[in-house]
Amino acid sequence: MIITTTPTVEGRPIATYHAVVTGEAIMGANLFKDFFASISDVVGGRSGAYEKVLKQARQEALEELEYYANHYGADAVVGVDLDYEVIGKDGSMLMVSATGTAVSFAAESTRKASPAGSASEATPTPTPTPPKSPWR
Repeated sequence: MIITTTPTVEGRPIATYHAVVTGEAIMGANLFKDFFASISDVVGGRSGAYEKVLKQARQEALEELEYYANHYGADAVVGVDLDYEVIGKDGSMLMVSATGTAVSFAAESTRKASPAGSASEATPTPTPTPPKSPWR
Protein backbone atom coordinates (compact mmCIF):
# COMPACT_ATOMS: atom_id res chain seq x y z
CA MET A 1 0.00 0.00 0.00
CA ILE A 2 1.19 3.50 -0.81
CA ILE A 3 1.25 5.86 2.18
CA THR A 4 2.20 9.43 1.29
CA THR A 5 2.04 12.95 2.68
CA THR A 6 1.19 14.32 -0.77
CA PRO A 7 -2.47 14.81 -1.78
CA THR A 8 -2.05 12.67 -4.93
CA VAL A 9 0.21 10.00 -6.38
CA GLU A 10 1.76 11.04 -9.67
CA GLY A 11 0.44 9.06 -12.62
CA ARG A 12 -2.27 7.34 -10.55
CA PRO A 13 -5.64 9.11 -10.85
CA ILE A 14 -7.84 8.70 -7.78
CA ALA A 15 -11.22 7.16 -8.53
CA THR A 16 -12.62 6.80 -5.01
CA TYR A 17 -12.11 8.70 -1.77
CA HIS A 18 -13.19 6.18 0.86
CA ALA A 19 -12.75 7.84 4.25
CA VAL A 20 -10.42 9.63 6.61
CA VAL A 21 -8.40 6.97 8.45
CA THR A 22 -6.37 7.38 11.62
CA GLY A 23 -3.82 5.36 13.51
CA GLU A 24 -2.67 6.18 17.02
CA ALA A 25 0.00 4.92 19.35
CA ILE A 26 0.53 5.92 22.97
CA MET A 27 3.81 4.96 24.57
CA GLY A 28 4.74 5.30 28.22
CA ALA A 29 8.14 6.74 29.08
CA ASN A 30 10.37 4.68 31.36
CA LEU A 31 12.00 6.34 34.39
CA PHE A 32 15.48 5.09 33.41
CA LYS A 33 15.05 6.27 29.83
CA ASP A 34 14.03 9.70 31.16
CA PHE A 35 17.09 9.80 33.41
CA PHE A 36 19.55 8.90 30.65
CA ALA A 37 17.79 11.20 28.17
CA SER A 38 18.22 14.14 30.57
CA ILE A 39 21.94 13.36 30.92
CA SER A 40 22.30 13.21 27.15
CA ASP A 41 20.41 16.52 26.80
CA VAL A 42 22.81 18.16 29.27
CA VAL A 43 25.88 17.03 27.35
CA GLY A 44 24.30 17.88 24.01
CA GLY A 45 24.10 14.35 22.61
CA ARG A 46 21.16 12.56 21.08
CA SER A 47 18.82 10.46 23.19
CA GLY A 48 18.80 6.99 21.67
CA ALA A 49 16.15 5.82 24.13
CA TYR A 50 13.65 8.51 23.10
CA GLU A 51 14.47 8.09 19.42
CA LYS A 52 13.69 4.37 19.69
CA VAL A 53 10.34 5.04 21.41
CA LEU A 54 9.45 7.69 18.80
CA LYS A 55 10.28 5.30 15.97
CA GLN A 56 8.20 2.49 17.51
CA ALA A 57 5.23 4.80 18.10
CA ARG A 58 5.38 6.23 14.56
CA GLN A 59 5.60 2.72 13.04
CA GLU A 60 2.67 1.50 15.13
CA ALA A 61 0.51 4.50 14.16
CA LEU A 62 1.28 3.99 10.45
CA GLU A 63 0.54 0.25 10.67
CA GLU A 64 -2.84 0.99 12.25
CA LEU A 65 -3.54 3.62 9.56
CA GLU A 66 -2.81 1.01 6.87
CA TYR A 67 -5.00 -1.54 8.67
CA TYR A 68 -8.02 0.78 8.50
CA ALA A 69 -7.31 1.73 4.88
CA ASN A 70 -7.24 -1.96 3.95
CA HIS A 71 -10.65 -2.31 5.59
CA TYR A 72 -12.04 0.06 2.94
CA GLY A 73 -10.26 -1.77 0.10
CA ALA A 74 -8.02 1.24 -0.51
CA ASP A 75 -4.91 1.23 -2.68
CA ALA A 76 -3.27 4.13 -0.85
CA VAL A 77 -3.52 6.68 1.92
CA VAL A 78 -2.84 10.24 0.75
CA GLY A 79 -2.37 13.50 2.63
CA VAL A 80 -0.89 11.74 5.66
CA ASP A 81 -0.14 13.97 8.64
CA LEU A 82 1.89 12.81 11.64
CA ASP A 83 1.32 14.54 14.98
CA TYR A 84 3.31 14.07 18.18
CA GLU A 85 1.94 15.01 21.61
CA VAL A 86 3.25 14.59 25.14
CA ILE A 87 0.35 13.58 27.39
CA GLY A 88 -0.30 12.20 30.84
CA LYS A 89 0.62 13.42 34.27
CA ASP A 90 3.95 15.26 34.09
CA GLY A 91 4.24 14.42 30.37
CA SER A 92 4.85 10.76 31.10
CA MET A 93 3.45 9.46 27.81
CA LEU A 94 3.94 10.13 24.12
CA MET A 95 1.11 9.97 21.58
CA VAL A 96 1.74 9.71 17.86
CA SER A 97 -1.21 10.03 15.53
CA ALA A 98 -1.22 9.45 11.76
CA THR A 99 -4.19 10.69 9.73
CA GLY A 100 -4.87 10.54 5.99
CA THR A 101 -7.46 9.76 3.32
CA ALA A 102 -7.95 6.19 2.11
CA VAL A 103 -8.27 6.17 -1.70
CA SER A 104 -8.52 3.77 -4.64
CA PHE A 105 -6.90 4.44 -7.97
CA ALA A 106 -8.84 4.48 -11.25
CA ALA A 107 -7.44 1.25 -12.70
CA GLU A 108 -7.90 -0.62 -9.42
CA SER A 109 -11.35 0.73 -8.56
CA THR A 110 -13.11 -0.89 -11.53
CA ARG A 111 -12.08 -4.36 -10.33
CA LYS A 112 -13.03 -3.66 -6.70
CA ALA A 113 -16.30 -1.80 -7.35
CA SER A 114 -19.50 -3.64 -6.48
CA PRO A 115 -22.42 -3.75 -8.94
CA ALA A 116 -24.69 -0.70 -8.97
CA GLY A 117 -27.47 -0.86 -6.40
CA SER A 118 -25.89 -3.65 -4.37
CA ALA A 119 -26.38 -3.89 -0.62
CA SER A 120 -22.71 -3.14 0.05
CA GLU A 121 -23.18 0.35 -1.40
CA ALA A 122 -26.27 1.07 0.68
CA THR A 123 -24.99 -0.23 4.04
CA PRO A 124 -21.85 1.29 5.57
CA THR A 125 -19.40 -1.25 6.95
CA PRO A 126 -18.51 -0.85 10.64
CA THR A 127 -14.91 0.00 11.44
CA PRO A 128 -13.02 -3.02 12.83
CA THR A 129 -10.83 -3.04 15.90
CA PRO A 130 -7.15 -3.31 14.90
CA PRO A 131 -5.04 -6.18 16.20
CA LYS A 132 -2.90 -5.61 19.31
CA SER A 133 0.53 -4.21 18.59
CA PRO A 134 3.60 -5.99 19.95
CA TRP A 135 4.55 -2.69 21.67
CA ARG A 136 1.36 -2.40 23.72
